Amino acid sequence: MTLARPESPPRCSSPLSQRYEQIRRFTLALAEPLTDEDCQVQSMPDASPTKWHLAHVTWFFETFILERFEPGFRAFEPMFRVLFNSYYQGVGERHPRPQRGLITSPTLAQVKRYRADVDARMLSLLAARPDDAQLNELLTLGLHHEQQHQELLLTDIKHALSFNPLHGPYAKRWPIGAVSPQPPQWHGFDGGMFQLGHESSRDGDFCFDNETPRHGTYLAPFELASRPVSNGEFMAFMDDDGYRRPELWLSMGWDWVQAEQRDAPLYWRQEENRWLTHTLQGQVEIDPHTPACHLSFFEAEAYARWAGARLPTEAEWELAARRLIKSSPTHGNFAERGAFHPLPASVPDGGEPLQMYGDVWEWTQSNYNPYPGYRPLPGAVGEYNGKFMCNQFVLRGGSCATPAGHVRASYRNFFPPDAQWQFTGLRLAR
Repeated sequence: MTLARPESPPRCSSPLSQRYEQIRRFTLALAEPLTDEDCQVQSMPDASPTKWHLAHVTWFFETFILERFEPGFRAFEPMFRVLFNSYYQGVGERHPRPQRGLITSPTLAQVKRYRADVDARMLSLLAARPDDAQLNELLTLGLHHEQQHQELLLTDIKHALSFNPLHGPYAKRWPIGAVSPQPPQWHGFDGGMFQLGHESSRDGDFCFDNETPRHGTYLAPFELASRPVSNGEFMAFMDDDGYRRPELWLSMGWDWVQAEQRDAPLYWRQEENRWLTHTLQGQVEIDPHTPACHLSFFEAEAYARWAGARLPTEAEWELAARRLIKSSPTHGNFAERGAFHPLPASVPDGGEPLQMYGDVWEWTQSNYNPYPGYRPLPGAVGEYNGKFMCNQFVLRGGSCATPAGHVRASYRNFFPPDAQWQFTGLRLAR
């Protein structure tokens, strides 16, 4: 599968217009391998159809930018304001999330026309108001919002395709090759006061509001594993009755294991004494050296306990990421690589942790709480992050489905503890 890369030469001269075109094209490229039927399906309430993702990110630009800044604004279709609103109470009515797959009209072709119409109007607006700071700020937020939905498009269609017994691939290029396994090492970090949160000089000008304000926090000395936990290591946990030992699990986690009858990570199944897994490349045999993924927080925490270690805090993870010399949030196994699956570490760690960015989102033990002094953005866009700061845990680092350049050391992802359909794994700390 060949993807249209975000680096493709754009038509417009403004850097922000160029970035707008690049990101919008990449979203369409991610949907290109799918049939119209694929784009319609919704496999669970937490996932959304590809068609809905394509429309919702367009709705964002129409609702928050065109409606505010375009002279003589007229909605492409007034009902889209309801159909493709996600959770913005301040905007108005919303179609129920579990019923997004029932929206057979508009068709995929009509959604693509909606995108093209909004794109043309957005580019005209940007050409007319290139120096409008408020417009550019909202546009930048909208582009990062679209990149988040690029990842969701991949994880949601992976979940949907997993129910098809034909196991047809989304991408037809299995990337796993034989590698020399890298034994885990421990890397030590000194304690003391540490500044946590977005730092523009190192993280870039943009951040989400939940990455602020930058503030001091104290850390005790700690060690971090050199790479994420592998499939083979997680199999050892399973072989040691990890899913049948309540002493390894948090109380809520054990209740989840019992209620869901869990005995392996999501997408794993055993066949003739071998473990197989569903991937975006189709069904494949599990590689023991590849980072384990699609683990819930409960599974990650239980494994860490079994291994005699723990999950890192998000502050520990960020401190380690900022101390790295060889690793960068713009280099790693991200979506543009086209693997759409974690890849094994193939080189020695060289004295610092590997794979901090890309491959798998890494669970931390930190609750998703506001930083001291946090204030959400004003208006409806303030609903973006702040109202979800309850019953969620922080993940760091990005995954093989995250667009390159979208994450940074201060980036805070968050999910409830039972979520598995994202590319979520773990790295041990102690």
